[in-house]
Amino acid sequence: MFHFIINSKNYLEASGPKALKLANAIEKATPLARQANVKLYLAAPAFAISELSKTHPKVTIFAQHLDPQGPGSTTGYLVPEVAKMSGARGSLLNHSEHRIPDKEIREGVTALKRLGMQSVVCARDAEEVGRLALFIPTFIAIEPPELIGSGTSVSKARPDLITESKNSLQKVLGDKRSTILLCGAGIVDDVDVRRAKELGAEGILVASGIIKAKNWVGKIRSLALGFSS
Repeated sequence: MFHFIINSKNYLEASGPKALKLANAIEKATPLARQANVKLYLAAPAFAISELSKTHPKVTIFAQHLDPQGPGSTTGYLVPEVAKMSGARGSLLNHSEHRIPDKEIREGVTALKRLGMQSVVCARDAEEVGRLALFIPTFIAIEPPELIGSGTSVSKARPDLITESKNSLQKVLGDKRSTILLCGAGIVDDVDVRRAKELGAEGILVASGIIKAKNWVGKIRSLALGFSS
């Protein structure tokens, strides 16, 4: 199975009531994605997680960030236990727009595992992929910051980075590794997806490539089909 995570970031086009429209689009695109052996996910702002989980229970909702603090006297932190109670099934960690120290990544991955939630750890390069793989997250997304939102994908501009990242995962975790490699940054069409797959990626992490599209359902379907071509 391939994995397709849509990160709505804090784009106004997908915030507030419009977050429901994005979840609707994901629901509509899901049957075709399943036929292509692709699972869809939505990484949504914390403000929207509870409502989205209630209105769209079939959509797998992730948080965009969580803190390694526990429940109780932790005002202002995004606590994994509270996220789970709100309907989140996992979280991004260490996105290039919200970098955190390795210690917090490790603690975050551990907390999510303990709660039966999934973790998507973002990395800038192959060396970082190898280092963060030691924490055994569910996913590692390789996304060089300079390509995020650029419209130029890693698979086109830095194909070696995907191959090197796959090799780093293999070296650290071996043939029986469970961590899934995602390709992020600049994915805009099915050609990018197909190339990422050929280079060894097992999924994609996409933001503006979806959110800035005029037809969300059509764009999601098109990228999902890139895995089957």
